Amino acid sequence: MSKVKKAWFCQNCGAESSKWLGRCPSCGAWNTYVEEVVRTSVDKPGKITSQVGAVPIGEISMARQERILLNNNELDRILGGGLVPGSLVLIGGEPGIGKSTLSLQIPLHSPHLKTLYVSGEESARQIRMRSERLKPASDSEGSPDNCLVLCETMLENILDQAQKTEPSLLIVDSIQTVYSQNLDPSPGSVTQVRECAALLLKYAKESHVPVILVGHITKEGSIAGPKVLEHIVDVVLQFEGDNTHAYRILRSIKNRYGSTAELALFEMTQKGLRQVDNPSEMLIPMHDENLSGIAVAAMLDGTRPFLIETQALVSTAAYGTPQRSATGFDTRRMNMLLAVLEKRAGFRLSAKDVFLNMAGGLRVSDPAVDLAVAVAILSSDFDIVIPARWCFAAEVGLSGEIRPVPHLERRIAEADRLGFEKIFISGYNAPAHIPRETNIQVEKVTGMGSLSRRIFKT
Repeated sequence: MSKVKKAWFCQNCGAESSKWLGRCPSCGAWNTYVEEVVRTSVDKPGKITSQVGAVPIGEISMARQERILLNNNELDRILGGGLVPGSLVLIGGEPGIGKSTLSLQIPLHSPHLKTLYVSGEESARQIRMRSERLKPASDSEGSPDNCLVLCETMLENILDQAQKTEPSLLIVDSIQTVYSQNLDPSPGSVTQVRECAALLLKYAKESHVPVILVGHITKEGSIAGPKVLEHIVDVVLQFEGDNTHAYRILRSIKNRYGSTAELALFEMTQKGLRQVDNPSEMLIPMHDENLSGIAVAAMLDGTRPFLIETQALVSTAAYGTPQRSATGFDTRRMNMLLAVLEKRAGFRLSAKDVFLNMAGGLRVSDPAVDLAVAVAILSSDFDIVIPARWCFAAEVGLSGEIRPVPHLERRIAEADRLGFEKIFISGYNAPAHIPRETNIQVEKVTGMGSLSRRIFKT
């Protein structure tokens, strides 16, 4: 026997309430409570017997667990060295960013893995057509037999097929389309997403089969569904990038088996996502002629250093009110740098339009890019070309001082490896952070005034 119970759930964090609330007391979101039907059993459960006994912590084996390699250096590195057996991985991102492409490339490029690919959004014919486009060049005889495709949304049928086929890897695209017949709410609801993810986690831990879930994101940029979904899974990877550009960043948001300070860079091509092994060479394109308003920044995203081209355009405001626009960079921080140049360095920019762009369509948040942004703006304002083999790595303070940034030795080593001749850093950096054996010339500056006199002779 069972009875029907109704409850209100927050669509943002999954908090439950017996009545509707305008503001969630758990996460503080407004107008997120939706009524859902929950079926509860009235039968008293019998005696519960545990099949796994408690073990003293000193008797637990510390033998290193072998990871599963996916034949994708970027993906293996961001996972911490490969997939851990029994782990639950969640890949999120905007529509069209490349989530399904990456999830299908994994079994196509890993013939040693027997993969069960479950799709709740596409038909089998669509998946086959996409696999012909994504298959590796070495596979000329058709799609591999190691990839089993199942177009199903009922969780019980998915787990039944997984028990029958015994795959080495299970991929579910997407978790928001999967539902359990034991629950009344519709697919994508808080209850369905939470319970389906919990059952898939149980299957992964009991069978030691890694499970990859593809998840949608909301308009705010967070993964759709309850916040508890990110707590259930072991690894959360999120795609970032602009659909109008070719580059995609796969960032590690959570990783129980590795570092969260890692990112992977891919390029979207007609044959799928291509690994970018050396992002610096692709983010600093060479030009046919010397152009003003361009400066190269030695930035660090996570633990990975690479150089990126900063482009600025400064012109007289034609419509009275100056325009301020930044692509790939925080507009508020750009306005702060313009105020510093105006107040501390004496450059008149208040009546001029300023446009800023980061090459490759990437989103940059490293403070070390400040100096390159300021130099690019001055270069465009003075119409003076900055040598292409110069780069910058420092933060600009509100007093106009040039502040040091962490991991300077990695930035200098990356610039030296790419053949740069000179790098400008803060004069307040400790000498121990500057490599002694290097071919690149290190220039120390302490303020924007001295830097402009050294570069622009002003």
